[in-house]
Amino acid sequence: MTAHTSHTETQCRSCKSEDIGVFLDLGETPLSDRLVDPAKRDEAEPIFPLKVAFCSDCSLVQITETVDPNVLFADKYPYYSSFLPALLAHSKKNVLARIEDRKLNKDSLVIELASNDGYLLKNYVEAGIPVLGIDPADGPPAVAEEIGVPTLNEFFTKDLADKLASDGKIADVIHANNVLAHVADTNGFVAGIKQILKPNGVAVIEAPYLKPLIEHVEFDTIYHEHLCYFSVTALDHLFKRHGLYLNHVEQLSIHGGSLRLFVEPFEAPKESVLGLLRNERDIGMDKPEYFQDFAARVNKLKSSLVTMVRDLKEDKYTVAAYGAAAKGATMLNFCGLTDEDIDFVVDRNTHKQGQLMPGAHLPILAPEALVELKPDYVVILAWNFADEILEQQADYRELGGKFIVPVPSPRVI
Repeated sequence: MTAHTSHTETQCRSCKSEDIGVFLDLGETPLSDRLVDPAKRDEAEPIFPLKVAFCSDCSLVQITETVDPNVLFADKYPYYSSFLPALLAHSKKNVLARIEDRKLNKDSLVIELASNDGYLLKNYVEAGIPVLGIDPADGPPAVAEEIGVPTLNEFFTKDLADKLASDGKIADVIHANNVLAHVADTNGFVAGIKQILKPNGVAVIEAPYLKPLIEHVEFDTIYHEHLCYFSVTALDHLFKRHGLYLNHVEQLSIHGGSLRLFVEPFEAPKESVLGLLRNERDIGMDKPEYFQDFAARVNKLKSSLVTMVRDLKEDKYTVAAYGAAAKGATMLNFCGLTDEDIDFVVDRNTHKQGQLMPGAHLPILAPEALVELKPDYVVILAWNFADEILEQQADYRELGGKFIVPVPSPRVI
C-alpha cells in the first residue's frame, strides 16, 4: 500500500547517476517506527518496498524507496533520545569536548539538526552557551522547550538555512547526529549546513558506518527512515560537492559502529580521513563486488534465528524480546517472527509501552515485565545496547533468564 506517500528513486540520491544496482531486497515491510494502536490491530498497515542499492559512480549505498517525510517523522514519532542512558553519556562527552576544543562561550552559537528532545543541547545550555534546536517531530521538541532548549519545530531545508543565515543565525558548531541518512533531499541538507556555518566553524556529524553494517550483517539497521548508508568515500564526494570538507573522523562503537565526522568549509584532511579512504579503496568498498554476497549472509542469519526461536517454542520455552526499536521491526518482519513466536517485547520508552510492534504486532511492555513474567529467553533486538541491557537486567538473569543476541549470528548468552 504505497498510494501517494512514497516513490521509487531511479537516480543516486547524492550524485544523480542512474548507475545504481540493487544488492539486497528485504521485501515489503511496514514503517519501522509506526507503532500500532492495539485498538487498530486488525487494520491494514501501509507497507513499502525495502531494497538496497549501490551507486557505481559515487559509492553511496541507499534504499530505492522514498516515503513522504511527513509520514515518517512528523506524525506521533515515538523516538525520544533521553530514554537511552548510554546515548546521554555519549552526547555529554561529545559536548564537553567541543566546548573545550572550540573554546565556546556565551557569544558562541551551537545549532543541532534533528535535536529531538534536547538530550544533547541541554549540556550546552547548562554551560551557558546559546543553542538552537531544529526538529520536525510533533512530540520531542515540546519536551526540549520544557528543559530550556529553544527549538524550531520544522524540517531543516536549504530554504530554512537561507532564512536563518539572513537572520544572523550562523553557527560555531553544528551537530547532526543520525539524521544525514534520514533526509530525502541529501544535497539540499548539506548545502543548508554550509549556509549556516561560520567560515571557521565545524559541523560535527554522526552517522552509522557502512563497513561494520556489511561485515557484521547488521541488516536490521536498514529501514525506510534510513535512506543512505555511508562510507567515508561516499561522504567525501557528497561534502565536496557543496564546498565542505571532511577533515577529521573518529570511529565510534555506538549503534553497531559509527563515524563522527568533522566537516569544515576549508580543506585540511587529517590522516584519520586519508587512512579510511585508502582502506575502503583497498578492500573494494567503492566497487559493487564488495556487496554481492551480503544478501546470502542476511538470509543465513534469518534462517538461524528463526530456527532457534521456533525450536525453543516447540520445546515449550517462552521467548520475549528487548527493544521496540526500528531495527527490531526490520528484524522481526524480515524474519517473519510474530506473536506466535515471541510473546512480547519490552522497552524503557514509556511512549512505546502499550502499543504493538509494526507488522509483528508484539505487545510492548515495560522492562519490569521480564522479572514479573519470567520468559525463558529474551531476543535482544536493540543489540547495539546489549551491554547496557545485560547490566540493567541483572535481576532477570539471576532468575535464570537467558538472552539471545541475533547479530552478527544468533547466540545465547
